[in-house]
Amino acid sequence: MNGSENDIIGYVNSTESFGAADGPGVRFIFFMQGCPMRCMYCHNPETWSTGGGKEYTPAQALALACRYRSYWKDGGGITVSGGEPLMQIGFVTELFRLAHENGINTAIDTSGAVFDPSEPFISEFDALMENTDLFILDIKHIDSEKHRILTGRPNDNILAMARYLSDKGKDMWIRYVLVPGVTSGEDDLKRLSRFIGTLGTVRRTEILPYHTLGVAKYEKLGIDYRLRGISPPTAEEIRNASDILGI
Repeated sequence: MNGSENDIIGYVNSTESFGAADGPGVRFIFFMQGCPMRCMYCHNPETWSTGGGKEYTPAQALALACRYRSYWKDGGGITVSGGEPLMQIGFVTELFRLAHENGINTAIDTSGAVFDPSEPFISEFDALMENTDLFILDIKHIDSEKHRILTGRPNDNILAMARYLSDKGKDMWIRYVLVPGVTSGEDDLKRLSRFIGTLGTVRRTEILPYHTLGVAKYEKLGIDYRLRGISPPTAEEIRNASDILGI
């Protein structure tokens, strides 16, 4: 890594002090600024732009999180989410290095959209893995073309990242947003289940039911909301998907 820790700046859209869903235990969550994907159901469109956000050095970010350290029991710690945190991989790597020096559990919630198995990215990713306890990988769709329609990008490199993490023995959680008529097809769910079954380090698979809580943000930002009219999945649809994925 070039430069000192003090040279590294991270751009943070927002933080959450008592996160209970993004990793084990209670966690301090950094939502990073910038994302290359445009998921139809994204509830954080304000994080898409690479501009803006509050600036932190890794040491400043750690100090902010550690104000809440007394609440991190049962494996709690720090999670970096987004946006897409891998777009600021140098910042996250240094933050996690400092966290591990202080005995703090680390997790990253990522879509894997910028994963690249070639240099220079893969060396940076290997450095990140050294100090990351858990990768929470959001698989948007198992079919690459449907993934492109849903997010603006294919998924080949994302699935490659999942295989890479498995090969390297890194713990993963897999997350999947269930959108009726978009990501709920039984054949696609079965295909996703088979893929997850090829990975040796998946510790949890989660279904996130689609919701419309972010629609007002689109209106405020002047962005067209392309899933307008689609309702959240029913309990039966969630149960069916859970059965297929073996949850």
